[in-house]
Amino acid sequence: MLRVDSSRLGFRKIKTELEDVFQDDVKIVGESTPTITGWLEVQVVGGPLLHSKKNGDGYVDSKQKMDRIVQGIEAELKK
Repeated sequence: MLRVDSSRLGFRKIKTELEDVFQDDVKIVGESTPTITGWLEVQVVGGPLLHSKKNGDGYVDSKQKMDRIVQGIEAELKK
């Protein structure tokens, strides 16, 4: 399962793109952060943090950033 903490708009974009790549191989859930704004993290549950706006990665706004997330998920699926 992949967890994305984010605003609804950011979550929907990331979720749609990852579902296009992985189909039914991953379950993507969103967790809102109502008391914290600007927090965007993508993490495999029980696995690595793949993207963190809070830690300096910014928004997932480029192919390079999305590719890094996809590669991280692929690596986890191979385990």
